[in-house]
Amino acid sequence: MAITTVISDFGGVLTTPLIGSFAAFQDETGISPESLGKAMASAAERNGAHPLFELEKGHLTETEFLDLLREHLEPELGHAPHMHRFKEIYFEALAPNPPMIELMADLKRRGYTMAMLTNNVREWEPLWRSMLPVDEIFELIVDSAFVGMRKPEPQIYGLTLERLGGHTPGECLFVDDVGVNIDAARELGMSAVHFRDNEQAIAEIEALVRPG
Repeated sequence: MAITTVISDFGGVLTTPLIGSFAAFQDETGISPESLGKAMASAAERNGAHPLFELEKGHLTETEFLDLLREHLEPELGHAPHMHRFKEIYFEALAPNPPMIELMADLKRRGYTMAMLTNNVREWEPLWRSMLPVDEIFELIVDSAFVGMRKPEPQIYGLTLERLGGHTPGECLFVDDVGVNIDAARELGMSAVHFRDNEQAIAEIEALVRPG
């Protein structure tokens, strides 16, 4: 079945790698990704739900998430750290990825239906949308924080297809930088490209939209 629809992730595909933002946070605060991971695991064990996943589903506000992190970082660090600049540090270290943005714009010009499926944070929407011409390229945006579900949950892929209106999984090409998200899309019958770098991803995408 020919590809008619391209569904792209945002962070790590249309931007520089997200790991750079966490590295910047460590540089400014001294809090390592390992410490953040332990704090989130501690919060998940106590509350029965992973705080980052709850944030991305819109079940926690950004303030509630940061307060929870502070509480669970305190035993790890010996003090409750300041977290108020988390968002600012994150986005200051994040930059657009022009080759992938241009490819998405070109696919739009070639007549493909374009959608974005992102795990994101409700309060961050103005910041990430300002980074690239989102509405000029994508006719559909599905943001986890506004729909109460997140990748790789099958329901969010199903919702995306439903909102696309009549597009089948076999017609869709999904692009993401996270392996489990790719696996979920393939299990539903989509073609998928696991983004690792621009050269690799662009070549694989072009091969799939121009078969044979």
